[in-house]
Amino acid sequence: MTAPSTIPEILKDAEERMKKSVEITRQELARVRTGKATTALLDGIKVDYYGQNLPINKVATVSVTDPHTLTVTPWDKSLIPVIEKAILTSDLGLNPTNDGNVIRIPIPPLTEERRREIVKLVKKFGEEGKIAIRNVRRDANEHLRRIEKSQHISEDDRKRAEEQVQKLTDKYIKEIDALLEQKEKEIMSF
Repeated sequence: MTAPSTIPEILKDAEERMKKSVEITRQELARVRTGKATTALLDGIKVDYYGQNLPINKVATVSVTDPHTLTVTPWDKSLIPVIEKAILTSDLGLNPTNDGNVIRIPIPPLTEERRREIVKLVKKFGEEGKIAIRNVRRDANEHLRRIEKSQHISEDDRKRAEEQVQKLTDKYIKEIDALLEQKEKEIMSF
């Protein structure tokens, strides 16, 4: 992909990349265990299916039966031990059980100490998202300086465009802050 060469292209590129950073942060936060059952909890777990590493939701139906239980119904019953092992060896600390047809995964309540650890992890994901947004801002400002030096825009135009880039940066950092605040409330509620 060629570098953007006009102010509207630079701003559009920066906004798209900032949106992606927010979306990635949203996905990371969805995988964090909060003590409530959610299908996104198993999104990061892959199983070996005939030589391919596939996400659980590609080889089974994952559903929430109640706020503290997930069920996994494999389409191929021979996968039950493989899926069970993948869940056990994940870093989620879950203990699945199966009845030969369905895998049930009880979601244990979180201790206060574990909740605080999870909040720290959530904040780390949020900070990574903010850093990604700031890196996009830096790249956009560098592009603006480059096109100013090559005499395509005036200094005033560059400064106005940098202000717009800063407004985008502030907007998407606020979105990440809102995601973090929502996730923290979810984790700390009993």
